[in-house]
Amino acid sequence: MSTWYESSVFYHMYPLGMTGAPFHNTQEQVVNRFDELDRWIPHMQELGCNAVYIGPLFESSSHGYDTRDYKLTDRRLGTNEDFASFVKQCHEAGIRVVVDGVFNHTGREFFAFRDIQEKREGSPYRNWYKGVNFGWGSPMGDSFGYEAWQGHYELPCLNLQNPEVKQYLFDVIRFWIDTFDIDGIRLDCANVLDFQFMKEMRQATGQMKEDFWLMGEVIHGDYARWVNPEMLHSVTNYELHKSLYSGLNDHNFFEIAHNVRRLEAIGRQLYTFLDNHDENRIASKLRKKEHLPLAYLLLFTLPGIPSIYYGGEWGVEGMRTNTSDVALRPCITMAEGKKLHCGLTDLIEKAAHIHAEEPAFHGGRYEELMLTNRQYAFARHGASSTAVVAANSDDEPAAVSIPVRTGAKEAENLMDGTIIPITDGRLNISLEGNSGVVLRIMED
Repeated sequence: MSTWYESSVFYHMYPLGMTGAPFHNTQEQVVNRFDELDRWIPHMQELGCNAVYIGPLFESSSHGYDTRDYKLTDRRLGTNEDFASFVKQCHEAGIRVVVDGVFNHTGREFFAFRDIQEKREGSPYRNWYKGVNFGWGSPMGDSFGYEAWQGHYELPCLNLQNPEVKQYLFDVIRFWIDTFDIDGIRLDCANVLDFQFMKEMRQATGQMKEDFWLMGEVIHGDYARWVNPEMLHSVTNYELHKSLYSGLNDHNFFEIAHNVRRLEAIGRQLYTFLDNHDENRIASKLRKKEHLPLAYLLLFTLPGIPSIYYGGEWGVEGMRTNTSDVALRPCITMAEGKKLHCGLTDLIEKAAHIHAEEPAFHGGRYEELMLTNRQYAFARHGASSTAVVAANSDDEPAAVSIPVRTGAKEAENLMDGTIIPITDGRLNISLEGNSGVVLRIMED
């Protein structure tokens, strides 16, 4: 039995950036910016997205990952009622909603940390954080020390082995489900989260809501350590992300194909992307702008659950600096975005709808059919259908002959509806420079 996320195309929203909210949360009054976020829902529908990952959302001091209050929507965005209304509108539009779960650390203004600051050894929360030591002071001027995420002392690390902390966070998730009706969580910093904590979370959330999805942020390591029946359903596929832009930049499809073959053993439900709120925009990473449509075509057809980061559909550029991610998280109104509509937008919309409508792309088996430095073809095999994808990263047209292990006589080009004959078990097609095709094998 398939689940909603197996056939999902995600849209990724960073709400504090895209709405132009102030970086520092110093205001006392709630400002409703969900009015603007609501306007993106029809756009997501038009693109062919049926899920959204939106976050961070909850009350924080600055960038959203220094949480003050897990049960309060960030006042720079709106109220709990405003967010609940956003989720309701998404569900009515057929869009599932996944939020950030920032459980590795809190901000310094979180109630438990403030209690330790005030009461030191007398605080009932003194064991809620890792490495609390009253024998030395933190670089932030505290009268005690503690473990911080990657040495950033504004982000004290929670002790996820503490049963009280675990229960508190599971209660938070239940609150999110009951109050907002969310459909899943993207676990921030999942690569350093306690494994037992994630196992218990999988059990707990499975009882809270059917088909509740857990996806973890993992950059390096063996993804199978996290993606398994006991822990998470998916993780961020940074390996494919890297190989896609690197393989296109170097005219080396072998790098992409090797990566896909290696990850096939883990499964076909990894969360795939070309850019996100932490990575330079793919439109800035690619040396040739002509490769941008090809990158998206591969994103939607290679194994994985594809995601579009807001603005990517318009080819928005952005590079981080040594001290700031602001350029990756620009303010864009829906009205401004509509003016940026271009040929890339149309291709992404077409590819997203093809992904959503073709069962072979929903976890279908991958098979490499042809591979050179600049040409690449592969099949995706569903239970009752097969799709073939061919790509050419060269500037010049390329004639390719692709073996097709089927008795079928024809294939349909899903990009334009044309019919291509299969002759002696081969598809003989001509690919324009920097282009690709998606074909459905028309079985007799």
